[in-house]
Amino acid sequence: MKWLRFLLVFVAASFALEFIPGLRNDLLLFASCCLGLVPLAGYLGQATEELSIHTGPRVGGLLNATLGNAAELIISIVALRAGQYELVKASIAGSILGNLLLILGFSLLLGGLRHGIQRFDRQQAGVSASMMTLAVIGLLIPTLFEVMREVQLGQLDIFNTAVEDPALNRLSLGVAGVLMLLYVLSLIFSFRQPERGLGTPVGVDDPGFDEEAHKAKWSVPVAVGVLAISTLAIVFLSEFLVGAVEPTTEALGLNAFFVGIIVIPLVGNVAEHIVGVQMALKNKMDLSMTISLGSSMQVALFVAPLLVFISLLFGRELTLFFSLLEIAALGLAVLIATLISVDGESNWLEGAQLLAVYVIVALGFYYLVAGIPGVAALGQLPA
Repeated sequence: MKWLRFLLVFVAASFALEFIPGLRNDLLLFASCCLGLVPLAGYLGQATEELSIHTGPRVGGLLNATLGNAAELIISIVALRAGQYELVKASIAGSILGNLLLILGFSLLLGGLRHGIQRFDRQQAGVSASMMTLAVIGLLIPTLFEVMREVQLGQLDIFNTAVEDPALNRLSLGVAGVLMLLYVLSLIFSFRQPERGLGTPVGVDDPGFDEEAHKAKWSVPVAVGVLAISTLAIVFLSEFLVGAVEPTTEALGLNAFFVGIIVIPLVGNVAEHIVGVQMALKNKMDLSMTISLGSSMQVALFVAPLLVFISLLFGRELTLFFSLLEIAALGLAVLIATLISVDGESNWLEGAQLLAVYVIVALGFYYLVAGIPGVAALGQLPA
């Protein structure tokens, strides 16, 4: 994607807005960081793909499985260090919803309008859908556990997910460990399949994903250098972005939760999302489905549990206690994605249905918090 290089100007603009006092503007800084993170995430993904070509399919698949959502992971770690735990949980839910509803929806809609009925491997899609169902169960249990405890104690607060409960902390750690184990097992399963599996690397600039056409464009030193520079730049821009969230939401009349669940998940994966849509337009639906479902699965089974363990380094544990609306939205998103993928066929109307659900969910999150006076983010009620 050659257009990525033009967005690199926003990386320089972000540094200028952050460090030059006369240019400081939180709203512009937030927008610039969002745009600057798009090419950085794209080049990070491309560098990972180039390394995977040099290292072979198995090691390459492992690289993609661990670094596929590296940009989003870095942003979340920076937010954890800044104490923005609810923002991190919102971005986790938003990333899964965005992949299952928004990106898959656009892929089915545009691909269906061009090619009519499209077909894909329903067995592979079914494996991904079942894994996502198990992941949602893993996120649901800690939420139900804490809600039932609060009901028992007569302290139920459905809007507050920022609670201090040692039992919930231990449960979240246990569930996170199980989810990560399940992710490892899914990689082992996919690597042993004769066909392209869940761990297959997906590159940003791969024109057709055919073995013959898929040749390395960069040497190993160049790929490693781009990977290192992109990662470092993402760390800096993530710092700027997280610091500008609160003043930006105040200026726009939004809330940090809405920004976390809608805006931030899109920033770190725009390049990969566009590839998914492009594959659908080329009638390569197996690859398009792998990108959407595989990325969702990676967030739910790897990124979210990993963040739970990483949060221990910052003195406060990130729990898997989500709001009831988040859990309901995740469950319904997995359900409709499963129903659409179960027959191995797709059309443009199914894509429109997914997009409609995403818009409805986004409106629900926006008006839920906007309708509560004094609430800046879900999980932070006024005293």
